[in-house]
Order: sequence, then C-alpha cells, then structure tokens
Amino acid sequence: MITLRKSEDRGYADHGWLKSHHSFSFADYHDPAHMGWGNLRVINEDRVAPGTGFGTHGHRDMEIVSYVLDGALAHQDSMGNGTASGAHSGVIRPGDVQRMTAGTGVRHSEFNHSKDGTTHFLQIWLLPERRNLPPGYEQKHFDADSKRGRLRLLAAPGGEDGAVTLNADARIHAGLFDAGERAQLALDPARPAYVHLARGQLEVNGLTLQAGDAAQLQGESLLTLANGRDAEVLVFELAP
Repeated sequence: MITLRKSEDRGYADHGWLKSHHSFSFADYHDPAHMGWGNLRVINEDRVAPGTGFGTHGHRDMEIVSYVLDGALAHQDSMGNGTASGAHSGVIRPGDVQRMTAGTGVRHSEFNHSKDGTTHFLQIWLLPERRNLPPGYEQKHFDADSKRGRLRLLAAPGGEDGAVTLNADARIHAGLFDAGERAQLALDPARPAYVHLARGQLEVNGLTLQAGDAAQLQGESLLTLANGRDAEVLVFELAP
C-alpha cells in the first residue's frame, strides 16, 4: 500500500526569520493522524533567513540528521563541535550529512551566517535504538555524482557502505533523478518506508510526486523511482 502525503497538507509555521513545513506533528502543529511513520518522528523543511538561526537549545534521546539543500548551516554544540578546538567544523553545505546523537543530553545552536542567502535544509529526527546513549556527532560529504540516477546510502547502523553511523533501526538514502534515470530498491514488506521529495518531480511506484510531497509505503517489496525532473529525493527504510 502506498499513500500520498501532499506538500500543502503539512503543518506550516512562519516565524519571520524561519519558515518551516512539518511533515509530522511538531511544536504548535499537532495532527493525531501524522505523529510519525515507523521510527521516523520529524521531517522539518526549514528555510532560515540570512544572519539568523536557532539559539542554543537542548535535545536528548533522539538521532538528529541534517541535510542541506541550499546555503550553509553553522553548528556548535556542547561536545565542542563548531569551535576552534572542536573535532568538526560543524558547518554543513549541500551534499553534507550531519548526524547528532542527542542521547543523555546535548545542547547546540544552528545559524545561517550568510549576509544575503537563505539556508534551506531538512531536519530529520529518528527514535534511537535505545535511550541514554552517549552523545555523538558525525559529518560526511556525498557528492552529486554518487547520487546521480541512483540511491546512495547516507545513514545506516554500523556506517555501512561509507554512510554515517545511525544509532537507530533505519536506513536513509538520497538520489538525484532526471529524464530517463531510474532506480529500484528492494524493500522488506514487514518494514514501513517513507519517500520525501525535496525538490522537482518524480514518479514513486507510478505515483507522481511534486516538491514537498511524500509517499508512505507499507507492505511493499519494491520501490521504483522514475521519470524525474530536477528531482532530489530521500528514502527511509524504517523499523517495523
């Protein structure tokens, strides 16, 4: 079974400096029919105005993945990332995937330091494999060629195939599709899957998605992506 979730049916918040679409219930947006899908709890499509951002705030017991579509996002956290002596610069740009394990508790900030460009990114939360994990951070770059006409694994348990290590029973893929490019992914019918189209147009198992649309899959054994037009897509294989 495949269910279409239209872009315009998502929650929306306009804070001036931040414009955010919520695929699932978040903050002031609450819809009992859309509290998550499998262990996928949040997909927020955020646009952050130049020179603004999220001040220091805390999280715990969540796997947080950030995927930048346009612009850059500067991250600092209580683990030292984003500081001069930190292990990571914390700045993520298109093609970068950032994974933060909130675990027992972490505080961080996220800013768009550009003077004139909006940062457009996806903020993704997944329920972790267990509570009270040690906080952690990882950041990797996946170039466009690795996603062109195929699905590239971005995040997975154990860091499979060069992906970032995800402390959750889930796998995240991304792909870029145009014209005759086509890809298939075998699915476990016992596991839900979720397809989020970040931009462009794409057919998902014969169903046409536009930018911001999503497809919820349950009981499907095969995912087919075809007939893309400037499409950038994320695919989630999730816990049963």
